[in-house]
Amino acid sequence: MSSTALIVGASRGLGHAIAAELADRGWNVIGTVRDPSKHTALHDLGGRVTVEQLDINEPAQIAALHDRLPDLDLLFVNAGTAVDEQTPIGEVSTEDFIGVMVTNALSPMRVIEGLDDLVAPDGLIGAMSSGQGSITNNTKGLRELYRGSKAALNMFLRSYAARQPKRALLLMAPGWIRTALGGPDAPFTIEENVPRIVDVLLAKRGTPGLEYLDFRGTTVPW
Repeated sequence: MSSTALIVGASRGLGHAIAAELADRGWNVIGTVRDPSKHTALHDLGGRVTVEQLDINEPAQIAALHDRLPDLDLLFVNAGTAVDEQTPIGEVSTEDFIGVMVTNALSPMRVIEGLDDLVAPDGLIGAMSSGQGSITNNTKGLRELYRGSKAALNMFLRSYAARQPKRALLLMAPGWIRTALGGPDAPFTIEENVPRIVDVLLAKRGTPGLEYLDFRGTTVPW
């Protein structure tokens, strides 16, 4: 029987590519989009891919989605937003701070804690972090709010791991990829990195504990 994955935030970019890669590998994939009235690249995958609606910043929608989902072997939350990367953290508006922190750190954890009972004991729960969430590796500043939000996500999932020690958990640093968020100057393409990202996700299944890994499977310093 085929395994089933839920990719939260799969309408475009990395989330869409991960959904497509898993489907190509024989998985049944459920991908979420925020606006069900808009046709996205996810809808074009067809076949093994089912589209569900979810705005992760709306807790009631998480509960409603829970009731529509089957049992899962993989839950991966792909969420990320950013504002002007040149803005020092002390100059970030309260509105921007709240928006980025809620979307990048709080809401992914709400999804994980709201849906984790659907994930098989030997399955994997993961979230899209970033190498920029590493405090150790931050030697240049810039993208300060985005960095802080991903570092917060890392901390929150580490707290979750302390409460759920038998769970296989993964924070993924996908590399700097040419996407709408990564921009045109990024050194990697989606086609290069997504198969490697999926390799790392699948290799982590069934291994309890939390790891913070990049697309090569290398540990990223916290």
